[in-house]
Amino acid sequence: MISDRQGNALSGAPAEAAELFDAAVDAFNIYRGDPIALVDRAIGISPDFTMAHILKAHLLGLATEPEATKAAKKIVAGTKRLKLSDREASHLAALDLLLAGRWTAAAEALDRHNMLYPRDMVALQSGHLMDFYRASSRDLRDRVARVLPKWSPDTPGYSIVLGMYAFGLEEAGDYVRAEDAGRQAVDLQPLDCWAHHAVAHVMEMQGRAEDGIGWMIAREPHWSGDDNFFKVHNWWHRSLCHLDLGQVEEVFALYDGPIRRDRSTVALDMVDASALLWRLHAAGHDVGARWHELAATWDSHADGRTYPFNDWHAAMAYLGAGRRRDVDRILTAYRNGQDENEVADWGRRTAVPLIEGFAAFAEGDYERAAERLHGARFIANSFGGSHAQRDVIDWTLTEASLRGGLSGMAEALASERLALKPHSPVNKTFLKRAGTTAPEGRRAA
Repeated sequence: MISDRQGNALSGAPAEAAELFDAAVDAFNIYRGDPIALVDRAIGISPDFTMAHILKAHLLGLATEPEATKAAKKIVAGTKRLKLSDREASHLAALDLLLAGRWTAAAEALDRHNMLYPRDMVALQSGHLMDFYRASSRDLRDRVARVLPKWSPDTPGYSIVLGMYAFGLEEAGDYVRAEDAGRQAVDLQPLDCWAHHAVAHVMEMQGRAEDGIGWMIAREPHWSGDDNFFKVHNWWHRSLCHLDLGQVEEVFALYDGPIRRDRSTVALDMVDASALLWRLHAAGHDVGARWHELAATWDSHADGRTYPFNDWHAAMAYLGAGRRRDVDRILTAYRNGQDENEVADWGRRTAVPLIEGFAAFAEGDYERAAERLHGARFIANSFGGSHAQRDVIDWTLTEASLRGGLSGMAEALASERLALKPHSPVNKTFLKRAGTTAPEGRRAA
């Protein structure tokens, strides 16, 4: 039987279709090109090519978009009618859990899958992304650590696995090893956007804004091409560096240019746009009418049930655009939702207080914003994103405590931020404001 590049059997795949499948996996690995178009061509050659259908279902299921989720469910139902190997059946079992909103169960299923099939690249990368979406820093690192001994530099795709490991190490706080692994990965595969962004994360978390800008500029030809799915996120990383240095004009130029120029409808890109505008807004900068375009684009995504992380970012745009009714629509959907799955629980327990806190901030009720956000910021393992993405919560909380005259909280939060990033101009400014502008005699909250 024909196998993929890592030696896993591909049932129902003639040689030409298998080559297209490998090309689709490569595109998935480096977030470059169109893996769905490639896998569709493989299916066109061989409609019974099981792993081609499974790969497409993974790609759509991980998109965190309502229509893509529906399409993935249809693919999974159809694929179950094909003759399945044990490995293929294991993939489908994990996809069933994912598409039912049970992200942790799906991720754990792929944990066990890769213990049996350590070189199954599709399962490994999909599981890694599930860990990212559910904010499991431990499994981002350890999922890859468990299989890495079964890979070698001679194994096709080794650099991709090393890049995933770099990001897992970074999210687990092991910054020195993360940067080393990420740099090794991009030396082996310069187009690996994930490994590149793992190094960018290290620099962000260490407050190395100048290094971050230099890293992004030096490698820009490798991550900024038109066919690069991840390019907006990497532009976002560069923007964070400029923002930390107070280079606001550069941030606006990047937002109006490569971040939002093409009016992307991809959820990942819109999350980055919302988060960047919100940081600018929280820092006291007028973002003008930019909110309105972004809010309108969120309308087809923010359904209050598919993925709360996205809906929270949609709420930022709605608040900026003065569309409180849509914020309430999302809140009502999560408060009253009847679904009994992990996504619904994330929505009720975490998205609701986050959105309430951001709404209070937007409306000038800073004490309520601080009250809601203080507990809600501890969201690891209760839905997704990276430490860098979730920092918008602490940024908003710190700003709310300053504006609300909560002097004790403001000084404590600024000190907390400086302990992590002692060279950050933003964090130094927070502490200075806490010590010089906070009214006397207010409670610490």
